[in-house]
Amino acid sequence: MSETKRGAPLPESLTRRMRGLRLGLLRLHKALLDAERADYERAHGQVTAGGLLQLALNHEQFAWLRPVSELIVRVDEMLDAVEPSTADDAESLLAEARSLLKPSEAGGGFGQKYFAAIQREPDVVLAHREVTRLLSADA
Repeated sequence: MSETKRGAPLPESLTRRMRGLRLGLLRLHKALLDAERADYERAHGQVTAGGLLQLALNHEQFAWLRPVSELIVRVDEMLDAVEPSTADDAESLLAEARSLLKPSEAGGGFGQKYFAAIQREPDVVLAHREVTRLLSADA
């Protein structure tokens, strides 16, 4: 038998915030994917939408975007769960998003690639600003 989730039920205001976060993350992911696609196409030629999907899923150049994809999936699962989510669940995802979306000049990995994308892509800057505003807003 599964344990009952602990914590306060997810209030409507937090549900709205999580829906907003989901949309913001989708826009950010698209901006990052578009930028990575442009880099890939400069080196390898144009790719189709289906080819881009395969690259996003399987190619090493796109692997750094997967943590954002996975976060979006987790927000979706929380919003669509049969068993009601709790405020603790939402706060945990918000904290995870805050931690992930910290650009870093050093250290490699997602943070460094994210920093570079913010430096060169205006659409990424705008999407980053939108998501960070959602993450810093009061519930």
